[in-house]
Amino acid sequence: MIFTIAIDGPAAAGKGTIARAVASHFGFAHLDTGLLYRAVGRHLLDGEDPVQAARALDPAELDEGALRTPEVAQAASEVAVLPEVRAALVDFQRGFARREGGAVLDGRDIGTVICPLAEAKLFVTASAEVRAQRRFDELIGKGLDVDYDKVLEDVRARDARDMSRAEAPLVAAEDATVVDTSEMAIAGAVAAAIAAVEARR
Repeated sequence: MIFTIAIDGPAAAGKGTIARAVASHFGFAHLDTGLLYRAVGRHLLDGEDPVQAARALDPAELDEGALRTPEVAQAASEVAVLPEVRAALVDFQRGFARREGGAVLDGRDIGTVICPLAEAKLFVTASAEVRAQRRFDELIGKGLDVDYDKVLEDVRARDARDMSRAEAPLVAAEDATVVDTSEMAIAGAVAAAIAAVEARR
C-alpha cells in the first residue's frame, strides 16, 4: 500500500510533532525533510560546499539532536534557497514518499513541489509570536542562553526568506487542509490532522 501524507508549514508551527504522531497512528514511515537541509547546513558551517554535501548526503547524518541548534537552523535556511541543493535532495524525498507501507513527510514544499500528487496534504501554521515562544521554551529547556526578542526576530526573518525565495517558496498547497495550532493543545492538533487524513483515505 502506497499512501503519501505531505505536511508543510513554517518553523515551530508543530508540524514535526504532528507528523510523528500521524505516522505512528497510521503505522507509516516518517521523514523530517528539514533534517536534510540542516545536515547540509552543518556542512556549510564546517566550511564545505553545500551542493557537494547535498549530493553526497548520507542518511546516517540525520541525527536530530546534533542538528537542532539555532546556528544550524539558520544555515539550513540559507542553503535551502540554493536550487542545486534543492535539486540534489528532491530524488531522496520522492523515493521515500512512495515507499511501500505509507509515508509521512514534513517540510516546506512537500505538498507543492516534492509530492504534488500526495494523497493527503496538511499545512500546519501558527502566529509568529506563538512559534517564537515555543522555540524559545525549547532552547531554554536545552540550557541555551537565548533572548525571546531575538528568537522572534529569527522566526520572522526565516519566514520572510522561506516565503519569498524564487525556488519552491513556502505556501499552502491549494488542496491542503490548514491546521492553525496557535491556540491548540498538541492532542487537539494531532486529532485534527488525523481527521483530515482519514477524510482522504
